[in-house]
Amino acid sequence: MQMTETSLQDVMIVTPRRFGDERGWFQETWNKGALTEAGIVVDWVQDNHSYSAAKGTIRGLHYQAPPHAQAKLVRCTRGAIRDVAADFRHGSPTFGRWVAIELSAENGQQLFIPRGFLHGFVTLTDHAEVHYKCDAPYAPQSEGSVRWDDPTLAIDWQLASLGLEDGPHLSQKDSAASWLQDVPGPFVWGS
Repeated sequence: MQMTETSLQDVMIVTPRRFGDERGWFQETWNKGALTEAGIVVDWVQDNHSYSAAKGTIRGLHYQAPPHAQAKLVRCTRGAIRDVAADFRHGSPTFGRWVAIELSAENGQQLFIPRGFLHGFVTLTDHAEVHYKCDAPYAPQSEGSVRWDDPTLAIDWQLASLGLEDGPHLSQKDSAASWLQDVPGPFVWGS
């Protein structure tokens, strides 16, 4: 597996090798030894799978507060998404900064998002499927979200390229998410 650093410390692009022939290809998507060697030491406890019917669907920006915080390893297995991680660790020198990467069934890349980061994605194609590993189970009492269009974060979702006249497709929960400035900091850098 190839590990590539991003502009946010500890957020990594993971690119598993593909082995192909006339039948198609094979890819090892998770290997504890390879990730440990790259400094990603995580005990995965839950796998999630989401399906979005329409391109321009935004899911996020989500987090789970301690003691139920989650690290994630995200991949797109059908279609394509623009995956986003934003630093949510108050006091961090990169607080509020974000990175985005296209994950697709075609490129096979994954994004490792450590605890303390907001996570969200926009579907770039219809019928997109996303699989991700989590190191803590879902805990509804600890979940939270920040608005996808928060001006402090100013995330470039590249929606104009999707030709959406009425904006993105959002869940009711994501439509009602809080502004970044209104969320008390559940994560503190260095703790």
